[in-house]
Amino acid sequence: MVTQTLTPMMAQWHACKESAPDTLLFFRLGDFYEAFYEDAEVLARELDLTLTKRQGTPMAGVPHHIIETYIDRLVGKGYRVALAEQTEDPKMTKGIVKREVVRVITPGTVINSSLLQDKEPSYLAAIHQVNQSFGLAYIDITTATFVVSELKTEKELVDELSRIAPKELLLEKKWKEKELVRGATVHTVESYQFDHQASLALLCKQFSVHSLDGFGLKGAISGVNAAGALLSYISEELNLPTDHITKLQTSRDAPFLRIDRNTQRHLELTAPLQTGQKEATLLYLLDETKTAMGGRCLRHALLHPLLSPEEIRVRQDRVEKHTHNFSALLELRRSLGQIQDLERLMMRIETGYASPRDLAALRFSLEEVPAVATQTEESFPDTQPITQKIASALVDQPPIRLSDGGIFREGVDPRLDELLIIKKDSKAWLAGYQTRLRETFGIKTLKVGYTRAFGYYIEVTKALKDKVPSHFQRRQTLVNAERFITDELKDFEYKILSADSKISALESELFGALRLEIAAFAAPVQEIAKKIAEIDLYASLAKVALERDYIRPLVDESSTFSVKEGRHPIIEAHQDAPFIPNDIEFDGQLAILTGPNMAGKSTFIRQAALLVILAQMGSFVPAKEAHIGIVDQVFSRIGASDDLTRGQSTFMVEMTETANILHNATDRSLVILDEIGRGTSTYDGISIAWAIAQYLLTAPGRQAKTLFATHYFEMTELAEKYPQAFSLRVAVDETDDGIVFLRKVEKGMADKSYGIHVARLAGLPHSVLKQAEQKLHELEKEPKQKRKKTVQLDFFDRLQEPAPTHPVIDKLAALDLNQLTPLAALQLLSEWKADVL
Repeated sequence: MVTQTLTPMMAQWHACKESAPDTLLFFRLGDFYEAFYEDAEVLARELDLTLTKRQGTPMAGVPHHIIETYIDRLVGKGYRVALAEQTEDPKMTKGIVKREVVRVITPGTVINSSLLQDKEPSYLAAIHQVNQSFGLAYIDITTATFVVSELKTEKELVDELSRIAPKELLLEKKWKEKELVRGATVHTVESYQFDHQASLALLCKQFSVHSLDGFGLKGAISGVNAAGALLSYISEELNLPTDHITKLQTSRDAPFLRIDRNTQRHLELTAPLQTGQKEATLLYLLDETKTAMGGRCLRHALLHPLLSPEEIRVRQDRVEKHTHNFSALLELRRSLGQIQDLERLMMRIETGYASPRDLAALRFSLEEVPAVATQTEESFPDTQPITQKIASALVDQPPIRLSDGGIFREGVDPRLDELLIIKKDSKAWLAGYQTRLRETFGIKTLKVGYTRAFGYYIEVTKALKDKVPSHFQRRQTLVNAERFITDELKDFEYKILSADSKISALESELFGALRLEIAAFAAPVQEIAKKIAEIDLYASLAKVALERDYIRPLVDESSTFSVKEGRHPIIEAHQDAPFIPNDIEFDGQLAILTGPNMAGKSTFIRQAALLVILAQMGSFVPAKEAHIGIVDQVFSRIGASDDLTRGQSTFMVEMTETANILHNATDRSLVILDEIGRGTSTYDGISIAWAIAQYLLTAPGRQAKTLFATHYFEMTELAEKYPQAFSLRVAVDETDDGIVFLRKVEKGMADKSYGIHVARLAGLPHSVLKQAEQKLHELEKEPKQKRKKTVQLDFFDRLQEPAPTHPVIDKLAALDLNQLTPLAALQLLSEWKADVL
């Protein structure tokens, strides 16, 4: 009923808006993209645009040639943006030109954007749960990477999401509201879009197969549903092409060292704990890659360390090969630096988003591949057919936009050459025509000119208008002159004005044909991109190894963990003073590490975990010697962090993360724990820390190699009780002036906490320090035997005794819930409450 009162153009706008709900719609009108109603108000607010009104309708617009800048700003803030374009030629259409939504841009589907980080993947992920199975599918449309997996628990799902860091998540509307991954935009759809049969059919059609068994997805219902919904969302709702997506990877039970979300964060593998300190990450330290593909390859290798010693040795061999000749490594890196992002260039070429400059970039990048092949003795597909085709067609430095023209070389097409000659010679023709008219008719002030409003004209002053011949046709009268047109000038005007549109149309036609020819080489280019990425990865690791004095570790199936003079890679790289190395020797299974704050306990245990990850990703490590048996998982519980959004205290977060470790660690795992139990009272903290350590020492299948840093000196008694436990301490030199942290870890236990000394270094007021020392002397006068007995009998011995139970608990255990009615349950609760209170 409303549309009956709308103009045809606004009726079009409403139709486009309906086809792209939950988006900000940019509607193409001539040289501008316009937004209306609430969309205009959002644009005006978010982009600082002027909000105007036409016939009461709010409007805001931006010029078409800078639309990408505004889209980036909106998508960067989490908005979904739709583009409605003219889908008909106005010259061939009577009435209003047809407009349709041609694309929806979301945070996970940016293609040509400043938001697209070269060395980071840009994943759009979908999740679907079937019973206890979580299906996860994620895709980077800019590289055609498409991965499907199934995970057994929500914890595994969260860890994997943390690893891939998607920009956007696709979920069912009924999905529980919770933050699965930080920073991702969430989009919800109806449940039917995850239908299994529809998803299976769509995937089989996409990959031209009769079943997905060959992909390892037999019986993977939740994974198939997630993948099908994701593909449908991209093609149907976002109007994005998917023909370039020709491969489907699966990662079910992938053989990688597991690093959960908390450990990734604690170890600062890819993101710093402190905002704005990206140089504090291991990724930043290792990333000496010269190509975007190599950077993404490095990131994947870091977050997916290997479990196979044979595969690790292959990587080590390739890194080591580059370390033998530094000058050759530098030359290789120079060649790699000339190669742009082949994966994303080819994606844009295949899908029609490529600019002329993209094709030129592909040419120049591929021309560098033979040099890389020579330097590495690698074999690559022949690139000459591609480079020659582009070089013979395009100028060396074409413009970014096809509409700017001037992209083709002379001789590519005779029709284009003729039109360009007409355009090029137009000034000379006009000058000659003007001279000829002046001489023929004796009008010395006659001139030939052009205006956009009236076109080409012949201008004669009024004083000489009597000399104008009769075949001149009056076009315009001015105050002091008359303007005319002739049939000859009309013919010229038609040729010139039509030449531009013909050139534009012909260049677009020729470019489209060239793009399709180059797109046919997608497979060999993708193969080249993969090889270049791997070469860049190994060259980067070799450069780091050479410059930072890393050594090749021995990695095997043994249970050995022996590091001589190991160093913390990140701290070493960013401190001015020389880093003091330490040995890491597991004489047993669990090390109790004691020492004062600031002495280096946290650095030592983090260092151990980082060395494992470096070794198993195939990198060299900062040490003098290293022999590391394969580790299946690295767990950490480090630092204090309230989770206020979930109402969880520091202690609750600590216990939750520790529970995950105790449930999932294996005999092959490495666990690093820092100050467990400090978030509660001293006695509670000691009890909990003791019980956790005892569990890791004795629980079948959970006896992981563990580094346990603690202030609780009582914990060192574990080394007396269990032969597989041993004590380490951070050495401190105590002088008359205070203490000196030696940063050396040695066998034995610390006998003091030196807390007051640390407080003095931190700058506490003198009066506070004096009060603290006085109280410490009072406590130290208490008999040591009494203190020891209090701890021993009150906590440790009691840990071995069965906990007493309350009568209510006994009644609850004996209760048959299947026979209990709601009314009876309320009566029982009332009785038990009275018993307890």
